[in-house]
Amino acid sequence: MITATRRPAARTHALLAPTCPVRTARPEDAAALAGLSQPFARSGALRERPVSLYAAHAGDFLVTEAPDGTLDGCVGLRVHPAGPGEDQGPAGVVYNFCVAGRRQGEGVGATLLRAVLARARARSLSTLFTATTGGGGLFLRFGFAPTTARLAPASWTESLDPRRDARILRKALQPPG
Repeated sequence: MITATRRPAARTHALLAPTCPVRTARPEDAAALAGLSQPFARSGALRERPVSLYAAHAGDFLVTEAPDGTLDGCVGLRVHPAGPGEDQGPAGVVYNFCVAGRRQGEGVGATLLRAVLARARARSLSTLFTATTGGGGLFLRFGFAPTTARLAPASWTESLDPRRDARILRKALQPPG
């Protein structure tokens, strides 16, 4: 008699998860970063940023790209030193997080978020913050939680446009182990 052991059904999402490599953006990626971000800026989900900003801060960005070199997604991480009297160490701000429409729902965002979390831990950041005008579902699944502006770096919160009515999310990080 031959018996078969039932295996749990494979999750469709796991099967579709991309094996997209993540790399640090380079100044020559500035126009592509701006182009990738443009639809999100037009919709109000991201702030409009000039190509010169992307070039000047290319090292803040992690990107994924298609085999043809087209950018599939990007995320920025800016480090903010602890303010006077703060003993929690430097904090990071995750910004300009976007995935090309053709790749949404394929795990590119999760890949980028994992990579930015690893980068933040490697830089010994104590906390990460982000602002979102959407639901923030991916951030929430990765352990971010709603917070108040007073807990975030003042230099960053002062730059937020109150007309956008963004929610601020926070994630405390564990040191690398």
